[in-house]
Amino acid sequence: MRLTTKGRFAVTAMLDLALRESAGPVTLSGISDRQHISLSYLEQLFGKLRRRELVDSVRGPGGGYCLAKNASLITVADIILAVDEPLDATQCGGKENCHDEGRCMTHDLWASLNSTIFDYLASITLAQLIDKHQAKQKRCNDSILLSSIKPSRIESGVTAK
Repeated sequence: MRLTTKGRFAVTAMLDLALRESAGPVTLSGISDRQHISLSYLEQLFGKLRRRELVDSVRGPGGGYCLAKNASLITVADIILAVDEPLDATQCGGKENCHDEGRCMTHDLWASLNSTIFDYLASITLAQLIDKHQAKQKRCNDSILLSSIKPSRIESGVTAK
């Protein structure tokens, strides 16, 4: 299975969008700056995401993109498939013609892997990725806060607020 840059960038951009859309439409230039993804590449990806009704575009001043449906209804598999990213570990693309125009001996193994990967990606929603990202950010912020407290204050039970 090859998960190329296209699929990874699409998931990253959708997560960035989902994390920021509460403040209004999110611009592709903002995503481009934060995630270091080419603006023209994002335009191509978001055209596909819009056609698959995963995002909506808002025109005019203050415009940008927002999710077309709740993040809990969008899976990682939806995003990857929307940008035409094949999830296929078989050499033949599932056509069963990988060995002298016939099925190779390991076809079922790779087809089963495809199914397992797809099921896994379909089980993860954008909302779950948001929750994990925010929890990680909170842990990081808490760690920074604790490291800024003087040891003598921690030992005495006094903490900063």
